[in-house]
Amino acid sequence: MVISKSMLIFLLLCLFLLFSGDAAPYYRRHRRGMPRRVYDVRSYGAVPDRITDNGMAFVRAWNDACRSRGGMAAVRIPKGEYLVKTASFRGPCTGPILFVIEGTLLAPTDPSTFFSDTWIAFQYVNNLDLRGGGLLDGGGAAAWKYNDCATNSNCRHLPVSLRLDYVTNSRVHHLRSADSKSTHMHLFGCSNVVITKVSITAPSESPNTDGITVGVSSHIVISGAYIGTGDDCIALISGSRDVDISGVTCGPGHGISIGSLGRGHDHDYVDKIRITNSTLIGTDNGLRIKTWAPSSPSQASNIFYDNIVMQNVRNPIMIDQQYCPSKSCPQGNSLVQLENVTFQNIRGTSSSEVAVNLKCSKSRPCKNVKLIDIDLSYRGRGKAAAQCSNVLGVSYGIKRPGGCV
Repeated sequence: MVISKSMLIFLLLCLFLLFSGDAAPYYRRHRRGMPRRVYDVRSYGAVPDRITDNGMAFVRAWNDACRSRGGMAAVRIPKGEYLVKTASFRGPCTGPILFVIEGTLLAPTDPSTFFSDTWIAFQYVNNLDLRGGGLLDGGGAAAWKYNDCATNSNCRHLPVSLRLDYVTNSRVHHLRSADSKSTHMHLFGCSNVVITKVSITAPSESPNTDGITVGVSSHIVISGAYIGTGDDCIALISGSRDVDISGVTCGPGHGISIGSLGRGHDHDYVDKIRITNSTLIGTDNGLRIKTWAPSSPSQASNIFYDNIVMQNVRNPIMIDQQYCPSKSCPQGNSLVQLENVTFQNIRGTSSSEVAVNLKCSKSRPCKNVKLIDIDLSYRGRGKAAAQCSNVLGVSYGIKRPGGCV
């Protein structure tokens, strides 16, 4: 059988699409073409032997891809287990970057490497697509005993597993993160970032292992995620604006939080937050807004919760404007103004008797709070209760528990 030149090119293209992993289908769907060149980290000396530090090999592959001209470039980390002490991937780059993690990245377990801000970081990058189905293994079990920030104000912080700093017009999807030493994923100064189809896990007793933290960032979408950790599943801190969260399963952990706010960030307001179509299972808190007292002047407004299912959640709906995680706090009132906050179609079970607890500030009462179709029952004896103070708002539809607003 004689194979023509055109047939040979077609067969080679099929083989490329077959073995190029998950990257090819995505770019065909979005009509951006295939990556002009794929930079495989193994060509830069990366070795999946669980011993060799592959950080520099990864960065060299990134630098070549980042400088590549003529269209999209891709960095590929094939299957295998790669030790990485730390790696920072900096832009700006000359074009879009596809970063495919197919293997497992292993964080170091040597205590001398623990005390830094970051393990893996992407900084000043536009048009990043981070994906691949791989795993970021933070090795947190070796480090959690060093976390004494709850009792030591001069504590040394442990590294975030994945930092996105000043990343724009980008996607993070189909990735897994396990056992981070600190926060799993932290966004700062980002805009137009979509995070979807991620799995984030850590034991319920692991300290400060927040799933996703968003701060000073706008136009962020988080959807279709499973997050079970030892702290907040998602934390929206000062400067979070235009954030849309949907289809998230949270538990164990401390729930989905806004705050804590008002601790020296008086101009970084929180605004336009939507949290919908999600489920919380066995968490310490459900939907929580927390502000320091006393605090700097600040504001959180236009917050909308809808269609949230609670399964055995300790504090399903909570506003706490006297937030104090330590045993002793100075006296004073929060100066963070909360307004235009809607809880709608929140249903399920509470593991504590007080299913709705809105504790707003005496100095800045919450304004325009709406409770619409709240149906929460107490799993113990008796009925669920609601407690409210310094709240200006309305409630209508289903009111279980009632008698609050």
